[in-house]
Amino acid sequence: MATTLSTRRVRWLRRSALAAALSAAGLALLPATAGAHVTVHTDSTASGSFSALTFRVPTESDTASTVKFEVQLPKDTPFLYVSTKPLPGWTVKAIEAPLPKPVESYGTTITKAVSTVVWTASNAAAVKPGEYQEFSISAGPLPKPGTIELPAVQTYSDGKVVTWNQPTPASGEEPEYPAPTFLITAAEAGSADGGDVATAPAPNAGEAAASPADSTDPLARGLGIGGLLVGAAGVATAVVAVRRSSGTPSA
Repeated sequence: MATTLSTRRVRWLRRSALAAALSAAGLALLPATAGAHVTVHTDSTASGSFSALTFRVPTESDTASTVKFEVQLPKDTPFLYVSTKPLPGWTVKAIEAPLPKPVESYGTTITKAVSTVVWTASNAAAVKPGEYQEFSISAGPLPKPGTIELPAVQTYSDGKVVTWNQPTPASGEEPEYPAPTFLITAAEAGSADGGDVATAPAPNAGEAAASPADSTDPLARGLGIGGLLVGAAGVATAVVAVRRSSGTPSA
């Protein structure tokens, strides 16, 4: 009888410890997934270069799909060239608008520029709950080094509109609806930094890298790594607890 009770106790401890470890791992990963939002990723950040800007847009609604996405481009430092990448099932429009005042860009005086790019989905192409889509443009030359914000608007099939336009404060605390942002770096050594850049042909947006280098979301990546470490520690603790309860010596 004592042997039977001991066996049952070992089984119970084993199951409880494993369940606790898996729960710890799952809970630790929650912050990384809960922070999903619209981000921009680039294949170049050097001032004066052309870059494929890819906007990653998750559908956060549980009941509605993303049917429209709009990006606002800067007017104070406008891009001289903007081209769009075709996306099956979506129509895309690059809308030009007059600038508040003329801007000199790499030897060219700009009085109007593409200020907004709008993607609209067919019914079949809408981004369903739990899915995401990527929208790309090619733009350049990139302005002088510094942070550039590209506010975006996401529209759902139920009529809800989410505006991603909140700047991240100096404290680094992420707002609820942060504007897609990336950092423009100094021009690479030996690269053109004047009229030669402006006269170079704009690269095709379709040549964007298949996996653009992430320029945002360091917090989400850090939380994800932390969650995996916590989960692994929990599983190790569970194994030790089970071995001790069953009398099995640890390695």
